[in-house]
Amino acid sequence: QVQLVESGGGLAQAGGSLRLSCAASGRTFSWYAVGWFRQAPGKEREFVATITWSGGTTYYADSVKGRFTISRDNAKNMIYLQMNSLKPEDTAVYYCAADATRGVNYQTDSKFWASWGQGTQVTVSS
Repeated sequence: QVQLVESGGGLAQAGGSLRLSCAASGRTFSWYAVGWFRQAPGKEREFVATITWSGGTTYYADSVKGRFTISRDNAKNMIYLQMNSLKPEDTAVYYCAADATRGVNYQTDSKFWASWGQGTQVTVSS
């Protein structure tokens, strides 16, 4: 039902910034929340940030709090992740996700999220 396509990844220097975008299509009216997750080589997919689609309530992982900002444009069906003060440990494939379940915005385990994009690579050099 929901299709998600990430873009905006690339290479950045430590301390730099990148803005990721996720274009959504399908039954976006059924969403409760959207979010960003990331997966580094050899590691499990981890929670980064979520936002509820209608209310705009945000929730961030401690590792990115104060550096990353999640936002959405409901009219354009877009989800964004502004990443500032990047660190080498931010290097990962970043995925956007969406789900219709109320309260899913606080589910940090990726397995609870129903819809996923293909991912976009973010590499931060030291």
